[in-house]
Amino acid sequence: MPQPDAKPRLAVKLLDERLRDYLPHYATRGSAGMDLRALLDEPLTLSPGQCELVRTGLAIHIADPALAGLILPRSGLGHKHGIVLGNLVGLIDSDYQGELMISVWNRGQADFTLEPFERLAQYVLVPVVQAELELVDDFATGQSSSPQNSNGQRGSGGFGSSGRH
Repeated sequence: MPQPDAKPRLAVKLLDERLRDYLPHYATRGSAGMDLRALLDEPLTLSPGQCELVRTGLAIHIADPALAGLILPRSGLGHKHGIVLGNLVGLIDSDYQGELMISVWNRGQADFTLEPFERLAQYVLVPVVQAELELVDDFATGQSSSPQNSNGQRGSGGFGSSGRH
């Protein structure tokens, strides 16, 4: 098990000096994500159904191919105001070096005004495992407690074939 203090180091490029006081950080020791803020010159009002691309003013280079970044919505904005990500989740590959952008979608019923430097999304670092594909004619069946069809295979019944409960 890795040491709790062993943290990956990410190269961060500040693309706008106004963000120097708003750099992402973990709010608590148990926080999984760092807040990303909206780099806006003025408030941005999103009408219901409207989607806009918002700058963060940051470029983060992960470099380690065993890691990736995820941009996730903030729970409170999504639940209370309907403000979520237009692409639902943003995936940042380890070799990406451009500015982080946030697709913001108002799926709510009312206008929402996003203020400059408001916390808008979360950046979470996750492990990545790259697989190699092996073409096969059939799958070897193994023991499983999952519902199976008469051939012992799972998935041939389509979505929801294992039941609702």
